[in-house]
Amino acid sequence: MSRRRDEIMSRLQTALFGRYSVVREIGRGGMATVCLARDLRHDRDVAVKILHPELGANLGVERFLTEIRTTANLQHPNIVPLFDSGTADGLVFYVMPFIDGESLRDRMTREKQLPVKEAVRIAQGAAAALDHAHRRGVVHRDIKPENILLQDGEPLVADFGVSLAVFTSATSRITQSGYGVGTASYMSPEQAAAERTIDGRTDQYALASVLFEMLVGEPPFTGRTAPAITMRLMSELPRSVAQDRPTTPAYIVDAVRRALEKSPDDRFATAADFSNALNRPGTETFRVPVAPAPAAKPSIWPKVHAAVTVSAIATAIYLAVRGCNCN
Repeated sequence: MSRRRDEIMSRLQTALFGRYSVVREIGRGGMATVCLARDLRHDRDVAVKILHPELGANLGVERFLTEIRTTANLQHPNIVPLFDSGTADGLVFYVMPFIDGESLRDRMTREKQLPVKEAVRIAQGAAAALDHAHRRGVVHRDIKPENILLQDGEPLVADFGVSLAVFTSATSRITQSGYGVGTASYMSPEQAAAERTIDGRTDQYALASVLFEMLVGEPPFTGRTAPAITMRLMSELPRSVAQDRPTTPAYIVDAVRRALEKSPDDRFATAADFSNALNRPGTETFRVPVAPAPAAKPSIWPKVHAAVTVSAIATAIYLAVRGCNCN
């Protein structure tokens, strides 16, 4: 493995000679290896992500790069921009700013539970980024703590184009069999059921799951494997945030509950609406925590068996994708 890694680094260094000077590897995940590099043209540090060769071959390089480029025009203070993308000696790469900070996952690992105001502030920053993308027809599809970076405390949503590219490129190969691309602990029911048409409300569900974890210390649904998590999110209701953090204001508890509804139609219309609900008390009253229900909404159940069955086969892929962001 070490020899192969050194070979890829050497190939990249040679192929990018004159454009980027590769300094060192700084991370590795299920989809990509991340390197610190120097952008020679602009004299700045950047993060170069090299897609694992086998993944690039399976997804289709040209289509992957095309989908990445569709999101290159997203310009928002809370979105990590895409600087460059292409192929070098058969390797697919994309270039982003080098974020001198940490991921939300790093912080949550260290602190487990965040102060309520801080958790809401981070969630609202991510919601602003999502709303910007959604209004331009772009859905992230893989919001999770690893894809929210913190620079000077400010949240930055990463890998917009990459997540879209993986989803779109994989559609004909993976989702035909009922497997949804994403990360099990934060995946919406409709995405887990491999619905062909999803919108920004699936990102809203994922962000609510992240906020839930910032407040409680774990996602709404946990399990030993991705299929086990998928079964729970399809068949159970999440417990109330107030059950673990009773000092959480009732309107925040209610906002998280609504954003985690099984049906997209029962969630907020937009990420901005979700953010606004976190910012002021609503008219809904506090709800006593409800015990998990035995089944989800009937409209989803016809696809549950197929999704979970294929998930059992795809557990390794799920777990790999869960660690895909390695900034």
